[in-house]
Amino acid sequence: MFFILSKILGFILTPSNFVALLLLVGLVLLATRWRAAAVRLMAGGIVLLLFMGFSPFGNVLLLSLSERFPAWHESGRAPDGIVVLGGAINPELSEARGTAEINASAERITAAAELARRFPHARIVLSGGNNRLINPVSTEAAVSKRLLERLGVPADRIVEEDRSRTTAENAVFTRDLLRPKPGELWLLVTSAYHMPRSVGAFRAAGFDVVPYPVDWRTRGWRDAFTLFETLSGGLSRTDTAVHEWIGLIAYRLTGRSSELLPGPVR
Repeated sequence: MFFILSKILGFILTPSNFVALLLLVGLVLLATRWRAAAVRLMAGGIVLLLFMGFSPFGNVLLLSLSERFPAWHESGRAPDGIVVLGGAINPELSEARGTAEINASAERITAAAELARRFPHARIVLSGGNNRLINPVSTEAAVSKRLLERLGVPADRIVEEDRSRTTAENAVFTRDLLRPKPGELWLLVTSAYHMPRSVGAFRAAGFDVVPYPVDWRTRGWRDAFTLFETLSGGLSRTDTAVHEWIGLIAYRLTGRSSELLPGPVR
């Protein structure tokens, strides 16, 4: 139920979708006696669209997440394993085209391949099922495994966790699959902006992981003052950031995260 509800609310609360719905409601109201309200509603929608599309608003929201965890630096101890979260693969396109189709989060996979070469004794765990509500096909873990094998990672080093559809399920199902022992060092690979929610979910599941953020979308806090050149670029950034913030709030309220905005352990 949580998964289905998150998909429905996620669609409605995605900023670009929400503004589109506002404009649609305003358009419908134009034909009624609430014409004045419709004009105000549509004007507000246009202002929101321009603000979220061209201002640094999306960057500010994203930076507050992506800057929580610094890049990982090796301390001299090799990790026992590397957990790679799904989100870089489009299973539907991959199934249709017969190849691995990756998206803007592709660095999750390339980082996994790099880490596999650096630490030849570490297990590589791919956590990701298929999060489509309708007609799910192959899983992200299965497609990612085939891609890593092509990149030179031996199949016997790769473990698939292919049931999870959410970040919380990533944490619980991976924990149950691996049963990590106290003192083991496990790296968690995911996008920098997604790391706070991921770490919170793994901590709540009792799986101690070390963040390995990748897929940085900004240059740092200087982008908090940079305007976007295209409307679509700003809207995409805002959609991504708001999705994560809503996820953090929902996870905290439902006990799926250890805290609202997880950070490094001091």
